[in-house]
Amino acid sequence: MLSLKTRLITIFLIVFLISWLVGEIFGLLEGLLAATICLSLLLIHQLWHASRLSRLLLSPNYGEVPSALGIWGEIYYRLHKLVRSWRDQVLEIEQQHSRFIQAVQATPNGVVMLNEDDQIEWCNGIAEQHFGINAKRDAMQRVTHILRKPAFVQYIIRQNYREPVRLNNMGTFEQFSLDVQIFPYGDKQKLLLSQDVSQIEKTDSMRRDFVANVSHELKTPLTVLSGFLETVQELELNEEDRKKYLDLMSVQTGRMKTLVEDLLTLAKLEGNPEPPVTQVVPMGVMLSRLQSDAQGLSQGRHQIVVENNSQKNVLGDDLELYSAFGNLVSNAVRYTPDGGNITIRWSDSGDEAIFSVIDTGTGIAQEHIPRLTERFYRVDRSRSRDTGGTGLGMAIVKHVISRHHGELKIESTLGVGSEFSLSFPQQRIAL
Repeated sequence: MLSLKTRLITIFLIVFLISWLVGEIFGLLEGLLAATICLSLLLIHQLWHASRLSRLLLSPNYGEVPSALGIWGEIYYRLHKLVRSWRDQVLEIEQQHSRFIQAVQATPNGVVMLNEDDQIEWCNGIAEQHFGINAKRDAMQRVTHILRKPAFVQYIIRQNYREPVRLNNMGTFEQFSLDVQIFPYGDKQKLLLSQDVSQIEKTDSMRRDFVANVSHELKTPLTVLSGFLETVQELELNEEDRKKYLDLMSVQTGRMKTLVEDLLTLAKLEGNPEPPVTQVVPMGVMLSRLQSDAQGLSQGRHQIVVENNSQKNVLGDDLELYSAFGNLVSNAVRYTPDGGNITIRWSDSGDEAIFSVIDTGTGIAQEHIPRLTERFYRVDRSRSRDTGGTGLGMAIVKHVISRHHGELKIESTLGVGSEFSLSFPQQRIAL
C-alpha cells in the first residue's frame, strides 16, 4: 500500500503531465488553463471529502465505511479500523465493569462507596437493605444524614477504623444486627462494608442460655447430694434413715446421669451433618420394645395400647429412632394422670408412614407448642423435674426426625390430651 507522501507526489505528477501535454498540443496558455482546472477539481474533491469526514466525526455510525477512491478511501478505512479497536476496548471495559458490579451485588455483605466528604457515591442492594438506602435517591447524601446511629456517627468522627462497630436494631420490618467497618482507599475515598451478624448473636445467646440452663439443672441435684452427704457423714443415723437418704441420693445421681446422657445424645445429633445410616428398622420389634418400656414406666397406672396398622418399616438408624420414639412414650407416661390411656400407633398415610403417641393427659396450651422442641423448655418446670424430665427430650426428637427427612406434628388440647406424630417420607420407607 502506497504512503501518503507517494500518493501526493503521484497526483501532482499526473496533473503536471496532463498540463504539459495540453500545452504541447494547444499552447502554453491552454496548458496553464488545464493545470488550473485540474488543481481546482482536485481542491473541490479534497474539500468535499473533508466536509464528509467532518460530518462523519460529528455523528459517527459504527459499521458504515464511506466509499472513496485513492487517499480518502485509505483514510476512511484506517479511521474505521481505529474506531472499531476503540469500540472493542470500550465493550471489554463495560463487560468487566458489569461483571464487577454483579460480583459486588452477589456478595452477602453491604458495600457503600463514600467520597472524601462521606457522601454516598454508590451502594449495592444488600447495603440498601441494611441501611434503608436508595442508591438513586440518596446519591451524594452524607452517610451520617441517613445512618444516624450515635455509635456510627462517633465511629466516623474518630476516624479509627481498625475495628468494626456493632449496630443493633437495624432494619425497618425485620430487626437485625450489623458489624460495620470502613476501609480508606484511593484519594481520600472510603469503602463501607456491613455484615449481618444476627445469626452469630443468636448463636451466642443460645450458647449462654445453654450453659446457664445446664448449670441450673446440675446445681439442684448436686446441692441435694452435697446436703445428704453432709448429713450421712456428720449424723449418726439408724439403718432406715440411712437407706432413705441413700435412695434419695441415688435418685439425684440418676437424674444427673440421665441429663448427661441426653446432652451427649443431643451433641452427637447436632454435630453430625451426615444423614443417618439406611439400615432397615423392623417396626414390629420396635413397637414391642416401646410397649415394654411404657409398661415398665407406668407400673400398671395407665392403659397402654399398641396399634400396628402398617406392614412398612423405616430406613434409618435404629438407636436414633429408638431414642426419639422412647422420648415420646416416656413423656406420655409422665404427663398422663393415673388411670389414663396411652396409644402407641404405627400407620400408613398414602406414601408416608406415621408413628404416633396419643395420650389422655393434661394437654398443652397452644402458645407453648411452637417452643416444645427448644432445649430445656418446659411448660411446667416443677412438674417436669418431679417426673424426672431433663428438658432435652423433644429437642432430641426434633433432630432425629429432621435427620430422617421426616416431620414432627403436635396436636394438643388442655384437659383432653395430646398427640405427637412423626411422619416418614417414601424414601425412608422399606417393606
